[in-house]
Formats: sequence, structure tokens, C-alpha cells
Amino acid sequence: MRSNSLAAAFLVTTLTLFANAGTSQAASFDCEAQNLKPDEKAICDVRALNDADVKMVTTFDLLAGLLAMGARGTMQDEQSAWLKKRQACGADVACLTSSYQERLKELGEMYKQINRPL
Repeated sequence: MRSNSLAAAFLVTTLTLFANAGTSQAASFDCEAQNLKPDEKAICDVRALNDADVKMVTTFDLLAGLLAMGARGTMQDEQSAWLKKRQACGADVACLTSSYQERLKELGEMYKQINRPL
């Protein structure tokens, strides 16, 4: 029962933060910056990608607070590798969409693996 309420709280927090995100800034970078990379420009220009970015970074931040130090370091290393992969998509919206879907699935699996007290 406790894991269901923890999962519900996680979902509500993620959705609340997701709903409150501004449109001129993706969660992980400033869309008004002058030196945006092609992937960042596409994320800023395509609402679905901007929304995926908000969801991804919010989920990442919440998980970082729940994981033990070693697991948090591993997750940060995996995030850096994922960002390189996302950048390789350039402005390809289909590639970026797939990249976000894959990363969000990975983060969801990490959440499922968190040890919870009974």
C-alpha cells in the first residue's frame, strides 16, 4: 500500500511541476540564449519536445533526491551520455522524440527499482 501512495505522490509532483513550466524556457536550458545548439532550438520550437524536456528533467531531479549517492552518480553519468545522444539528433524532431521517450522509460525503470520500506 505504501509503495502505491509513494508512486502517486511522485506522479502528482511530476505532473504539477510539468503543468507549471513556462513556455519560453525548457526545463534544462534557457530558450532565449543566443548560442543554442540545433537540438535545443528544436526543443524550444516544438511544444511536444519542450514538454518532454520538462518532464525528463523534473523526473531526473526527483529521482536524484530519492537515490543513494552511488546510484545518483551512475544516473548522472547516464544522463550525460544521453545528452550527447540527444545532441547527435540535431534538429531531427523524430530522433529527439524517440530519444526523450527512451530516456523517460529508463528513468521510470530506475524509479521502480528504488528500495522502499514496507
